[in-house]
Amino acid sequence: MDDRSRRRAFIRANTAPLRPPHVPEIVLHLADEAHELWLKTEEELEAIGLPPPFWAFAWAGGQGLARYVLDHPACVAGRRVVDLASGSGLVAIAAAQAGAARVLALDIDPFAREAAELNAALNGVTLAIASEDRIGRPVEADVLLAGDVFYDQGFAARLAPWFDALAAGGVEVLVGDPGRAYLPAARVERLAVYEVPVTRALEDAEVKRTTVWRWKVGA
Repeated sequence: MDDRSRRRAFIRANTAPLRPPHVPEIVLHLADEAHELWLKTEEELEAIGLPPPFWAFAWAGGQGLARYVLDHPACVAGRRVVDLASGSGLVAIAAAQAGAARVLALDIDPFAREAAELNAALNGVTLAIASEDRIGRPVEADVLLAGDVFYDQGFAARLAPWFDALAAGGVEVLVGDPGRAYLPAARVERLAVYEVPVTRALEDAEVKRTTVWRWKVGA
């Protein structure tokens, strides 16, 4: 069995097809209380060589952004879309369902690549998927979607100038964020607010107020 096959087998063994509560139109391979993956600590994951399995959960920022895309399909319809830090592929799948001309799901985790491909098949859509870091580089896209990416100070410091450059170059940058500490508020404008059900195993509340923001040009 090759590496991709092993990763797919792991995903199938540790998840089940579930519908995120705020985006029930989409079904994903997700971990819940019935799966051992849900209970593993970071140390246990590191011991088995598994990066943090962000792809196994439907995070609030991604759910809010996917909801926005499905409710406002004109923001992606007929356009080239990149979904940054795609994880499960939730937002990328929403963009494909909303009529995007092409959707590229980007995530550095090779498990996320397999999860996104499996999830795309579950939902009957086609995604281009890449496991690489393209931050700071130009993208062939009209829209860049980023769900829940401002959770880490160092990562945020890399993203902000890149988003500035993309927006200045004509790329519409939309961010879904559930109140993370490192979102640069002066650089964004509010588009929509959602109350997204989540689990206390992932967050500090059962419902996270999640905002969809557009990155300002020349902020």
